Amino acid sequence: MSIKAKIVLLSFVALGALLLGISVGGASVSPSDIARVFGNKLFGTPVPDGFDRIITGLIWNIRLPRVLLSFIAGAALAVSGAVIQSVLKNPLASSYTIGVSSGAGLGAVIVIVFGISSGVLGMFLMPLVAIVFGISTAFLSILFASRIERNLENYSIVLMGMVLSVFANAVMMTLASKHSRHAQQILAWQLGSFALKDWPVTGIVFVTACIGIFILTSYSKEMDILTFGDENAAAMGIDVRKTKWTLILLPAVLTGVSVAFVGVIGFIDLIAPHVIRRFFGSSHKFVVPLSGLFGGMFMVLADLIARLAALPSEIPVGSVTALIGAPFFAYIFLKNRR
Repeated sequence: MSIKAKIVLLSFVALGALLLGISVGGASVSPSDIARVFGNKLFGTPVPDGFDRIITGLIWNIRLPRVLLSFIAGAALAVSGAVIQSVLKNPLASSYTIGVSSGAGLGAVIVIVFGISSGVLGMFLMPLVAIVFGISTAFLSILFASRIERNLENYSIVLMGMVLSVFANAVMMTLASKHSRHAQQILAWQLGSFALKDWPVTGIVFVTACIGIFILTSYSKEMDILTFGDENAAAMGIDVRKTKWTLILLPAVLTGVSVAFVGVIGFIDLIAPHVIRRFFGSSHKFVVPLSGLFGGMFMVLADLIARLAALPSEIPVGSVTALIGAPFFAYIFLKNRR
């Protein structure tokens, strides 16, 4: 099968996942009902007499923002993982490797534990603090690595990221243990969820993801060249240091924004790039955008499982991705050792 045919097939599967996520749940809706609601909201076409307004609210105000947010967040995390793996030349690397999720988690825990609030920012205070902490952790990882190795050797970045992650997790657990009344809220945030997310949140993540993915895709050529080694890349005119800064901090921003609004959801950024490289090759002009497409589809299906597995309640989507991703991580690790 040609690459174009594979892309078309993947696109149709992703579209099917989106429709499935909207239609299936505690109360199922038919594709015709979805089409009627979309037509009414987007093009102003009238709905039939007697059409249940509850269905309209369910589709437009609950299911659609949730499904779109899960797709966008999955795409952002998957693209971040693809880029980080390429830059660090490590198949097990991701934005989490350089401390983004731990930093964002620490920021969220600080807001929860100390009850910090803002009349101006309102519900966006915790996501904003989480974003700042997550990006700052990644920045410190690169900054410390640059002090050890001026050319930003890959192992130095990973090492500094691991050190800062351990430190952030230790502070986070200390705060959680001293303020046990917030333990359930902290645990729920750390396991991730798309429940009760509305259009403003979806819009913020959507705009950030689109800009970030577009910029990272434009660096496809540089990422292809970096795979041949830093010295060869420098000989071909690539500013290795500047390019690495960009290709590590920008995925950190994508991950930080996604994690800040939906919580910590792991393994998407590990699974998606490997699947795409397996079926589409290693050229980053395919790997980066298609990782986003696959990651979005995967996240929608994982969230659907989270909603359906324990009706009428739901389980954290991070638990679903971990149950799938942990064996996959072990497989990749053992495969590389062989």
